[in-house]
Amino acid sequence: MLKVYGRNNSVNVQKVMWIIGELGLDYERVDAGGAFGQNDQDWFLALNPMGRVPVLDDDGYILWESHSIIRYLARQNPAAGLYPTDPQACGDVDKWLDWKLGFSQPALFGAFWGLIRTPEAEQDKEAIEASAKESAALFGILDKHLQGRDYMAGDSFGVADIPVGAQAYRWYGLDVEHPDYPALRAWYERLCQRPAYREHVMLPIT
Repeated sequence: MLKVYGRNNSVNVQKVMWIIGELGLDYERVDAGGAFGQNDQDWFLALNPMGRVPVLDDDGYILWESHSIIRYLARQNPAAGLYPTDPQACGDVDKWLDWKLGFSQPALFGAFWGLIRTPEAEQDKEAIEASAKESAALFGILDKHLQGRDYMAGDSFGVADIPVGAQAYRWYGLDVEHPDYPALRAWYERLCQRPAYREHVMLPIT
């Protein structure tokens, strides 16, 4: 049985739990990181020297970094069709996983941290506004990409939807301006119908 170390309010843990839910895999999740601590202890650092969550233990095989974990689980379960085998199709998926890490996640961090994890009296309104503006522009790029597509990589749900979908839930859940992006909204609403998304991602944003 899979064991996942990480708290359920971490967006990176949510990605892993979401794909586990989609695949219907048995698992145990162990709270770690954030308010639960433990990720600075020797036993945890032996699993992940970076001291971050999530960490996956698959019968003694240890893997960290959320995008590596979701690709690993998708490859282990090829019948589900969540990750392609064709190199070009893989490239189309992987670029969006990297886009999420390299662009969308850093852009949204200021608004998320400022509005959710910073006391109101200490909030930097200009930084929050700048973060919100940059995030909206990036989600505009995503809206254009999704025009004519049901999901990130085409007609079927797959690995590319997971990191970006988890990020979209946070963006829509923050008290910032959300421009009218019809294709993005339609895609997001499709995700909201998925039981594993509702269970593992659509949680209070804390």
